[in-house]
Amino acid sequence: MSIPSTMTVVEITEPGGPEVLRPATAPVPVPGPGQILIRTAYAGVNRPDALQRAGNYAPPPDASPLPGLECAGHVAAVGAGVTRWREGDAVTALLPGGGYAEYAVTWADHALPVPEGMAMDAAAALCETYFTVWTNVFMRADLQAGERFLVHGGSSGIGTTAIQLAALRGARVFATAGSAEKCAACERLGAEAAINYREADFVAAMRAEGGANVILDMVGGDYIARNIKALATDGRLVQIAFLQGSKVSLDLMQVMLRRLTITGSTLRPQSVAAKATIARALEAEVWPHLAAGRIAPVMDQTFALTDAAAAHARMEGSTHIGKIVLKVA
Repeated sequence: MSIPSTMTVVEITEPGGPEVLRPATAPVPVPGPGQILIRTAYAGVNRPDALQRAGNYAPPPDASPLPGLECAGHVAAVGAGVTRWREGDAVTALLPGGGYAEYAVTWADHALPVPEGMAMDAAAALCETYFTVWTNVFMRADLQAGERFLVHGGSSGIGTTAIQLAALRGARVFATAGSAEKCAACERLGAEAAINYREADFVAAMRAEGGANVILDMVGGDYIARNIKALATDGRLVQIAFLQGSKVSLDLMQVMLRRLTITGSTLRPQSVAAKATIARALEAEVWPHLAAGRIAPVMDQTFALTDAAAAHARMEGSTHIGKIVLKVA
């Protein structure tokens, strides 16, 4: 594969709104030991990208300053010590950054084969959400078959992934969403019930079911205290973002009396080895179901790479259902 010296990228010109995303030219990165270079076909668009764009989520010191935490494409080159991948292999990958570009570097152990029969645009929508959901819902919260699982933002990329994986593993799934259309989408994916948070109280709804055993939340703010009320005894609250803020006043007595667990994580700062462990689990436990078509990423809209600003505006407008991707090649 012929590799040029420069490539088209989308960079963050300064902290701000979607308009600060601008096309630019940059050198093509070179994979180091244990890394691969991917010729990007599509790149996923995720909330952390918008946080980075706004100046609220700095990339790790050794990561590309460009946004983009997942992509799908073909291996263009491999670094020293890489044995699994060869030039031309179709992969989907978790990235430390740099996805909004024609080429991206990642660790070889953070790439997975594109599931058999899956289109590249869908493959680009896998890694950020599947890594996040798997590690938080199944590794940290240990969701079991038959347990009641509530996911907030059920129509988001995280939400649509969580609903499908939890239902696949035999949990009773509930979701919140902000419109009848979004609630219907959640139920089509496997939610037993979707609660329109503009019209109903999810706390009352879950307590009527006996409480949630696991809640996955990215809202924060006043949802945190409400989540604690909605949990069943021995319930687990997993926090993965704070769209409404992380600083709240809480009475933690219920945590003690009902043996509740409050936990959470972010994906990007985790070690290379930790992410490789998640990748291996996904390949063993989830990739066969993707290849069989039992589950699939829910696709919202595709934008050209150079229209990344419009993609961010759509994501932050919260009208989308599922994943937004950028077409790169």
